[in-house]
Amino acid sequence: MIVIFLLFIFFVPPVNCVDRHARQDPDRVALLWEKDEPGQEERVTYRQLQDEVCRLANVLRASGVGRGDRVALYLPVSPLAVTAMLACARIGAVHSVVFAGFSADALASRIQDGEFSSILFCPFPFQRYLRY
Repeated sequence: MIVIFLLFIFFVPPVNCVDRHARQDPDRVALLWEKDEPGQEERVTYRQLQDEVCRLANVLRASGVGRGDRVALYLPVSPLAVTAMLACARIGAVHSVVFAGFSADALASRIQDGEFSSILFCPFPFQRYLRY
């Protein structure tokens, strides 16, 4: 029984939910982002989400982030934050979302306490230009 379980673990390719849905129904809406202004929304399909997750995962790997590394996410509420969480999961990095309302001192103490290897953030003036 243990041998069968180990064979199952080692020979089944890892697939996450984004890959599965992108393969089955790539044009289905994965994220519906309602912006601050009424009537403004963006729809992200599973194909778009998978492309962005893979792209960000590759950027993280190229930056030296790997399995088990800790990554702080200091991002606005947007599809970019979801993409960052999924990209960290794809490469096996541990992510922690840091609330954007913290003061500079509170943010610094959380970063020091968490011993993060990387921090993903979006400078405030550029947040309004976030598009998917």
